[in-house]
Amino acid sequence: MKTYDVVVIGAGPGGLTAALYASRANLSVMILDRGIYGGQMNNTAAIENYPGFDSILGPDLSEKMYQSSTQFGADFGYGAVESVEDKGNVKIIHTDDGDYETKVVIIATGSQYKKIGVPGEDELSGRGVSYCAVCDGAFFKGQDVAVIGGGDSAVEEGIYLTQLAKSVTIIHRRDQLRAQKILQDRAFKNDKIKFVWNADVKEIVSEDDKVAGVRYIDKETGEEHVVPAKGAFIYVGIDPMTTPFKSLGILDEAGWINTNEHMETKVPGILAVGDVRKKDLRQIATAVGEGGIAGQQAFSYIQELSDDKVSTK
Repeated sequence: MKTYDVVVIGAGPGGLTAALYASRANLSVMILDRGIYGGQMNNTAAIENYPGFDSILGPDLSEKMYQSSTQFGADFGYGAVESVEDKGNVKIIHTDDGDYETKVVIIATGSQYKKIGVPGEDELSGRGVSYCAVCDGAFFKGQDVAVIGGGDSAVEEGIYLTQLAKSVTIIHRRDQLRAQKILQDRAFKNDKIKFVWNADVKEIVSEDDKVAGVRYIDKETGEEHVVPAKGAFIYVGIDPMTTPFKSLGILDEAGWINTNEHMETKVPGILAVGDVRKKDLRQIATAVGEGGIAGQQAFSYIQELSDDKVSTK
């Protein structure tokens, strides 16, 4: 069994930053991920809202963060985490490629957007299909865009997009929104927002390998229509990637992880950062900030463990 002071599960911006801070504090650190480092940044064509860069390709920022996070000796390993055991001052991480023993676990596994599963969704991801208006809305200034969904996120992001887009069409499968009343009122009062009700989305239409519209069937009439749009923003839900941590008792009813301001969960020695946390804004910048806090908190926790051992001798 490999032993480290800190094991970071997930190599997105939050996890990489946590590894940077922990290894810089002279702790032995392993970064574990089931895929390439960088997480969802690798699926982003251009990042324009991260300080220090006017614009940078997602994979390029991933590479820069990885190089920075490993400069003080942190290791990187591939492996899908299956479960984590809490044995007090020691945690055991079980993966599909062996086990790890550590004093601190930092969970940075992120979340994933629910997909609608229609033709064009995957093929046009990054070419007009998006799941984040704050990330990608600026690419559609002065253009017509569509928002698919009817909950809080769909309506909030639709309202946000009106600051940039020429028009926003919210396409919803029901005959009324599910969003909070205050959000609905704001949307209905916004002249830039149009609504399509009782719509069964069938396809994200393309032209020249970019989004050109959203094809749907009216569930009441059976008629087929296409909403012209250069961008299709999909908001039908988001799920935290926390299945391996169910036995720890740190998840809420929806699977999100609650932490305090130090990124600590209710289990000593287990922290969480980034999109896996229950929070409002999921951005690279917020994940990086949380990663720095967690890396430093890992050092403080391990120092306390050492102090306790000295005091008991």
